[in-house]
Amino acid sequence: MNLNLSALAVRERAVTLFFIVLLSLAGVYAFVKLGRAEDPSFTIKTLTVTTVWPGATAREMQDLVAEPLEKRIQELAWYDRVETTTRPGFAYLTVTLKDNTPPSAVAEEFYQARKKLGDEARNLPQGVLGPFVNDEYSDVSFGLYALKAQGMPMRDLVREAEKIRQDMLHVPGVKKINILGEQPEQIFVEFSYEKLATLGISPQDIAAALQRRNTVTPAGSIDTQGPQVFIRLDGAYDSVQSIADTPIVASGRALKLSDIAEVRRGYQEPAGYVIRHDGEPAIMLGVVMQQGWNGLELGKALEERSSQIAQSLPLGITLTKVSDQAVNIDAAVGEFMVKFAMALGVVLFVSLIALGWRVGIVVALAVPLTLAVVFIIMLETGRFFDRITLGALILALGLLVDDAIIAIE
Repeated sequence: MNLNLSALAVRERAVTLFFIVLLSLAGVYAFVKLGRAEDPSFTIKTLTVTTVWPGATAREMQDLVAEPLEKRIQELAWYDRVETTTRPGFAYLTVTLKDNTPPSAVAEEFYQARKKLGDEARNLPQGVLGPFVNDEYSDVSFGLYALKAQGMPMRDLVREAEKIRQDMLHVPGVKKINILGEQPEQIFVEFSYEKLATLGISPQDIAAALQRRNTVTPAGSIDTQGPQVFIRLDGAYDSVQSIADTPIVASGRALKLSDIAEVRRGYQEPAGYVIRHDGEPAIMLGVVMQQGWNGLELGKALEERSSQIAQSLPLGITLTKVSDQAVNIDAAVGEFMVKFAMALGVVLFVSLIALGWRVGIVVALAVPLTLAVVFIIMLETGRFFDRITLGALILALGLLVDDAIIAIE
């Protein structure tokens, strides 16, 4: 006996009506709960490894640093290839996983890569810095905020940016916040080679003296009836003046470092990159959204929190929103809703005139019911609204109307 679903649906009207209402409610719930983003999420299956060894040749970087790291990387389960670039004192590895690597396995592979590289770092020659691993290329800023204060030192502005970062991390849906445009502080020791040669001192002697002085040495502990007290010999630098007072032995007599060199605090030269907003130096805070989160909800939450933070900032410091994906997401979702309403209205109008009111209602109901099922499936499979899915839904509206009319005929 052949099962005729159409005849069964007509015969069991109460059950059919129940499922229609159930699908409609479930579709509305899924539409509200679906995540929203400007662009679809994508998994980058590439990580980079950087190592530095001052004074080494390109051949030494290849044979003693890059090659051992390559061998450990090749132990990964989803390893595809590694491309290495070496030059004197520097090695750069680009590791790529196989194209068929499941997105759910990429994070575990990157973790295993970090662990293997960390184990191999113990076997690298003394003086090698790294390896430094970067596997966060897929993080895209959801919103950018400019923090600026005319005349304020960079170190104070960075301190305020850190406070704002800690505050905004508590907003639901925020994965992390990057501080962009920060210029690292450095201590500069500037000297004259001619003066050093006159005193019989080399730059290496100054570096060795600074290294010997800037140490923390354990000196044992004292057992008491209460807590155990640990003792240490603290020679670590805590100010620019303490660096300037470092003793340097020259020609049998002790001199201060400040006697033969200028010691000053400054910023990295040249700067990695400089950010300006409205013609003024600024620091950017880039907010990264958690995958699958509703971008409209995050945009509203960030708007409220940033307004509260801006009002509580000290006089002269301003926090300005530069970009917000929530605006683009709202426009894209709004465009889909407008096109959906227009398509539904045109279909209903034409169907009522050409086919009669009963057929017109059937055609008009077929479109939202089908989309309700689509929304439910999207929610269960982890999909969310973005430019690609919304564009596909808009294109599918025409097919849905044609299918409904063909089924009726």
